Amino acid sequence: MNILAELRQRFDSALSSMVEETSPLLDMIRPATDSKFGDYQANCAMPLKKQLGKNPREIAQDIIDKLDVADMCETPEIAGPGFINLKLKDDWITQQLVASVGDDRLGVPKVATPKTYVVDYSSPNVAKPMHVGHIRSTVIGDTLSRVLRFLGHNVISDNHLGDWGTQFGMIIYGYKHFREDAAYQQNPVAELSRIYRFVRKIMDVLETQAALPKRKLALADQADEIENRKSKEPTGDKAADKKAAKDLRKLEGQHNNAKGAIAELENKLADLQADSDLMALVKEHAKINTAVLQETVKLHEGDEENLKLWHEFLPKCRDEIQRVYDRLDITFDVEYGESFYHDRLANVVSDFEKQGLAKQSEGATCVFLDGFKAPMIIRKQDGAFLYATTDLATIQYRMETWKPDAMLYVVDHRQGEHFDKLFAAAKLWGCADVEMKHISFGTVMGPDGKPYKTRSGDTVGLEGLLDEAVSRALTIVSDNDDKKETPDFSDAKRNTISELVGIGGLKYGDLSQNRETDYIFSYEKMLALNGNTATYMQYAYARVQSIFRRGSIDIEQLRENASGLQLNHPAERTLAVAILRFAEALDDVTFDYRPNLLTNYLFEELAKSYSTFFANCPVLKAEDDVTKESRALLCDLTARVIQQGLQLLGISTVEKM
Repeated sequence: MNILAELRQRFDSALSSMVEETSPLLDMIRPATDSKFGDYQANCAMPLKKQLGKNPREIAQDIIDKLDVADMCETPEIAGPGFINLKLKDDWITQQLVASVGDDRLGVPKVATPKTYVVDYSSPNVAKPMHVGHIRSTVIGDTLSRVLRFLGHNVISDNHLGDWGTQFGMIIYGYKHFREDAAYQQNPVAELSRIYRFVRKIMDVLETQAALPKRKLALADQADEIENRKSKEPTGDKAADKKAAKDLRKLEGQHNNAKGAIAELENKLADLQADSDLMALVKEHAKINTAVLQETVKLHEGDEENLKLWHEFLPKCRDEIQRVYDRLDITFDVEYGESFYHDRLANVVSDFEKQGLAKQSEGATCVFLDGFKAPMIIRKQDGAFLYATTDLATIQYRMETWKPDAMLYVVDHRQGEHFDKLFAAAKLWGCADVEMKHISFGTVMGPDGKPYKTRSGDTVGLEGLLDEAVSRALTIVSDNDDKKETPDFSDAKRNTISELVGIGGLKYGDLSQNRETDYIFSYEKMLALNGNTATYMQYAYARVQSIFRRGSIDIEQLRENASGLQLNHPAERTLAVAILRFAEALDDVTFDYRPNLLTNYLFEELAKSYSTFFANCPVLKAEDDVTKESRALLCDLTARVIQQGLQLLGISTVEKM
């Protein structure tokens, strides 16, 4: 049972005879912040003071008089200006626990009205290795899919692969001009990645060479403007002079930032120009930017040679990505890349034009949207389509195929304006009844507070990140095992556990963050044996299994005779209530699609309550068998909730650590 949902339903019955709109009031019923106030608290009486013309304490009493919770709560109490405090009955708690013991879902109900969700996440460009930036989209999207599915919704997880864009034009051009045949035969994906980076480097040189003079001119103009403003005499108007001084300081700050950016570009260009072989190729391939676009256009138009190369490259690149997904235990229901929608793009544009939703502007086809300064371009002047066109075609296909109630896009925050425009355009186009939400997230940062990079400045590869996490986990597992008089694990078992602990730590470390904030990456924090980490949660699960082994407890038999559960110690009751709040935690996750609310529950509520219970309530040395069996069942339920909660985060548990 979802206790909070049940209480809100009962309050709804009481409040509906007093006010017309109860929803905002029901949101004010939450778990109590302090156990001295009970288990739940309703703060809905105070806002009704003006509407009902009564003292809030009187209103609270009126609500209690109409409230039917006698079967599950002690008599409600009014506190302070009108808070309603609710304490669950101990015998009701034990009834719910007993029901959970025999329930594979641990008392978590399925939703009464399932929805169909399309969850769009991960979405790497298949021509490039996955990097650290992909970890957030991948694990957040996977967790949301798992939680929604567990709650009974119909979920279609879609990996919208970047398999058709300019990056393939770069690889095709590079393959034709820079490939090393022996390297390609030995490791095609590594060679394609090298080719891509090399083409990117040449393009960077040319783009930097072209950009520097323009930026220096702009910097000079900015300096002239600063001197011009400094030369002006004060007007005597304090407000105007204060604003002018503030604007000048702002302009000077922008000028300093621009100087710093130019210096970085000059240093970057100098490093590149020091490579004489590279500069010779830059001169030889001076029109590479145009050539890459031409190769991309040829691919999209069905050029036989480019299409053949694309079909050759794609499976090799996809296999490389799949190896990472396998290690992360990530699967998708469908993987429709950009290429899948290519045949739809022209019709999308024509349909927007026919409906009068798009018009020509400087030769491009644009959708002008209220609230945005710039339009959304769906076809460029040269006839090329854009990401926005593909995304509209994707929405069209999903609506036709699955008729979803919601589409969730797990993409980093920098794409916020794109999705705002996309959703606005889609609604104009006729998709007004579907929820479309950008599940934005922040950046993985290094200790220096900048996006996480290697020492050489390259983006950190995701597979390398996994390898390092597993290697560090192996050290932790081995050190702990070697301290024992008789080690528990063989080398093979240590490696297996380390893979689960290392990758689990990486996932949990990301998922435990507020998704909208940046966070500093730290292996030490992610794999710590204490604190809000997967390692700690995995250890808590393993510790319960250790109790059962040491006590020779047949947990299956114990579950069949679960009626003896009792709550005689405050720590037992606190743990019991925490176990029963699992369903609420999952509802909280889906309210605004925040996986960190599940990690918060597992650690802050469940694991901490279990730690207090473990310190105060001996299991194997309990005073009698009835108490021992009751506490063993509480341990078992705790472990099962931890295991299920971690599984919804895509993290495995181990029996021993």
